[in-house]
Amino acid sequence: MVMDIAKQYIDLFDQARQLIDKPCPPLMNSQRQDAYARVLEKGLLPDNKEKYAHTDINGMFAPDYGLNLNRLPIPFDPYDVFRCDVPNLSTFLYFTINDQTYPNDHSSVRLPEGVYAGSLNQFISEKPEIASKYYNKQAQNHTDGPTALNTMFAQDGFVLYVPRSVRMEKPLQLINVLKSDVDFMVNRRILIIIEAFAEAKLLVCDHAMNGVNYLANQVIEVFVDEGAYFDYYEIEENNNSTHRISSYYLSQERNSNVQTSLITLMTGVSRNNAYVTFAGEGAETHLSGMTIQDGAQQVDNYTFIDHAVPNCMSKELFKFILNDQAQGSFAGRILVREGAQKTEAYQSNKNLCATDEARMFTRPELEIYADDVKCSHGATVGQLDDNALFYLRSRGISEKEARMLLMFAFTSDVIDQIRLEPLKERLKQLVEKRFRGELAKCRGCNDCH
Repeated sequence: MVMDIAKQYIDLFDQARQLIDKPCPPLMNSQRQDAYARVLEKGLLPDNKEKYAHTDINGMFAPDYGLNLNRLPIPFDPYDVFRCDVPNLSTFLYFTINDQTYPNDHSSVRLPEGVYAGSLNQFISEKPEIASKYYNKQAQNHTDGPTALNTMFAQDGFVLYVPRSVRMEKPLQLINVLKSDVDFMVNRRILIIIEAFAEAKLLVCDHAMNGVNYLANQVIEVFVDEGAYFDYYEIEENNNSTHRISSYYLSQERNSNVQTSLITLMTGVSRNNAYVTFAGEGAETHLSGMTIQDGAQQVDNYTFIDHAVPNCMSKELFKFILNDQAQGSFAGRILVREGAQKTEAYQSNKNLCATDEARMFTRPELEIYADDVKCSHGATVGQLDDNALFYLRSRGISEKEARMLLMFAFTSDVIDQIRLEPLKERLKQLVEKRFRGELAKCRGCNDCH
C-alpha cells in the first residue's frame, strides 16, 4: 500500500505529466514511467528499510513544497552575487539555480576541444547518441524511492562530458544555488561522462539562500571509462532549514582512477548515498567524507562499493565531528563478489562526539565471496582526548581554542585526500571557520572569505 506521503507526489505526477514533459527531450521523458511504477508500488523507501534506519525519508518529503514545473525564470544572476573563488585555483565556473542550469555567458575562457559543460536538455539534444548510453543507466538499477522520484520530476540538469584522451588541466566548478521565497523542493540531476584516457576535476559547492525550508533531491551519475582519471569534490554549505538527499552513482572501467570527497560543513538534515561499481579490472577508487555538525543537525551517510571484477582497489575514509545535540550515522558496505580475486578494499569510519548529548551510529560491513583478497574495515566513536586537552591548556591555550585545535587535527587526514592543493588549503580555512561558528552566517561564497 502506498503511503500518503508518496501519494501526494503520485497524484501531482498524474495531474502534471504533460507540463513536466513539455520542456524536456524524449530521452528524459521516456525514463519517467518505470520510475513512476516503482514509487507507485513501493513508496519512497528502499526495499531494505534498514538503509534508512536513521533518516526519516517520509518526514522529509511530507511538507507541502513548491515545485517549479512551469520552469518560470528566476530573476537572479548568480555571477553578481557569488564569488566562490578558491585562492590560486582558476576554474571554469558554472551554476545551477535550484534544478536548472544557468546560462554560462560570463566565461571568457573556452573549454578544451570537444568538452561539454552545461544543460542536460541541451546536451541530449546535441549529442543524443552519447546521452542515450548514459542517462539514468545507473540510477534505474537501484531501488531508492528518492532516486525514482527524481527521475519522475527532473526537467533539466548539469552535464560534464570529456571526450576520449582529453586532459582538462583546469578544474571545473559547479555552484548549486537554492533560491526561493516559499518552501521549495528541487530535483537536481548531474551527469558526468569521462571517456577513455581523459582527465578532469570537478568541484561542486552547495548553497542555500533565504530562510525558507528547502528539500534538495539530487541524483549524480558518473561514468569513468578505461584509463581515465577523475576527481569529484563536493562541499555542502547550506543552512539549518535545508534538507538534502544526494545519491552518487559511480561506475569505473578498466584501469580508471577516481577520487571522491564528500564534505558537509553546514546543513539541517542530509542523507548522502555513494554507490561505487567496478566494471573493469585494475580500477582504483578513493572515497572519503567529512561531516561537521552542531545544534540539532543530522547527517546520514551510506556507502556501497561493489567489487564485481578482480584486481581492483578501494580505500574509504569517513569522519564525523558532532557537537551539541547533533546526530550522525554511517553505514558502509563493501561487497567482494565471487571471482573478484586480488581485491584490495579498506574502510575506516572514525567519529568524535564533542559533547555527551551528541549521538553517532555506525555500521561497517564486509561481504566477501573470494579467497585471495586483502580487506579490512573498522569504526571508532570517542570524545576529545583529556590528556591532549590538558596539555594544550597547560601551554596557556584557552579551553575553547584547545578544543577547536583538537577537532581541527581530527579532520586532517580527510583533507589530505584532496588532490587539488589550493582546494586543500581553502578547505582548511573553511573548516577552521566552521569550528568557530562563522559559517552559520553564510548566505553565499562571498561571505565565506
